[in-house]
Amino acid sequence: MLIKRKYFRWNRLLLCLPVVILIFHMLSVSEFHQSSRSKEKPKKIDHLVLGPAAGEGLPDRLQCQGIRALNKTSSRMFQKNSDSVDHVSFVTVFTVYNSTVDSRPVDLVTVGNTSYNKVERSMAILNIFVNFIQVTMPQSNVIILTDPTAEIPLHRDMVTIQPIQGEYSRDKLMLQRIRSYIAFLETRLEKLTVMQEKVSHFIFTDSDIAVVHDLGRIFTDYPSFDLALTFRNNKEQPLNSGFIAVRGTAEGLQRGKAFLQEVLKIYSTKFMKASRMLGDQLALAWVVTSHPKFDIKRFSKREAFLDKIGGASVLFLPCSSYNWTPPEGAGQFHGMPLDVKVVHFKGSRKRLMLESWNYFLSSSDISDMLCLILKSGRTKYDF
Repeated sequence: MLIKRKYFRWNRLLLCLPVVILIFHMLSVSEFHQSSRSKEKPKKIDHLVLGPAAGEGLPDRLQCQGIRALNKTSSRMFQKNSDSVDHVSFVTVFTVYNSTVDSRPVDLVTVGNTSYNKVERSMAILNIFVNFIQVTMPQSNVIILTDPTAEIPLHRDMVTIQPIQGEYSRDKLMLQRIRSYIAFLETRLEKLTVMQEKVSHFIFTDSDIAVVHDLGRIFTDYPSFDLALTFRNNKEQPLNSGFIAVRGTAEGLQRGKAFLQEVLKIYSTKFMKASRMLGDQLALAWVVTSHPKFDIKRFSKREAFLDKIGGASVLFLPCSSYNWTPPEGAGQFHGMPLDVKVVHFKGSRKRLMLESWNYFLSSSDISDMLCLILKSGRTKYDF
């Protein structure tokens, strides 16, 4: 009788075992799904999120109360009697892709009272790029280098669209950008020497920047450089290719072109695996830092300096003033320097560029607008 009872208990245990295993499996699957969801990238935010302004209490940094500046940056509007008497043109590379033309309604993003598809977003950024230049440097031209097959619906005063033959695919755009710069400098050099055109200096930039100060002062304050680059204290990528200035004299154009040809050569031979992104910056750094007499420790100081690289006199300008990026750029975690001249909305900060322009239209105060940028720049938006 005792043996039968024990047998019956074991039988019940064996019958329950599959149920226990099934419950354990379901709990494991549920835990796995919860873990997977926690590892998913968070959804990008579709509105401005204001946080604390970095640099509070630090000297020579923008101080904000809400989105009002307590001290003013040195940013100012261009005046006809400015010390910057030389003509300066801005040059950028821009194109439109078929995949963005065929964007769906689900791709719409709303900023303020306006909704944008992918093409409209790109065009909005390009227009605001021009807007900021025309506010701070209204006598400057903007030249857009593009694929001859591209149709860019931009009709603005002081803006020229210049087709340059090349390969503008996404994977080769950074490589093509350098080729386009070189081709442009060749045409300008020919016009200067053959057609005796007036000297004009050139600043090559990405189209997602806001010029908030008269940059013509670079050419008068530093009269001996041929080419200017922006640097940051970053061992892997000390130079940013989003801002390159070239003096418009025959010597400056020639030496600037030769320098970029060397960068293109290094890019094509050493960094083609990074052709979609960063290859140009890696090539820039290689050309500069491989020079035997170059002191890379100078990148750790926030001071402009001149050096001879190959046959060109190169001016190195700190990103914290001439290529400031929220939140990645040098100086962000210590606030915004009062002498900031260029804000670079790279990566996912494109919405912030549009929001900043909209706020500037309502406030007409660049310093207040910079407070908005400083307090919003750490958020990744949906542009």
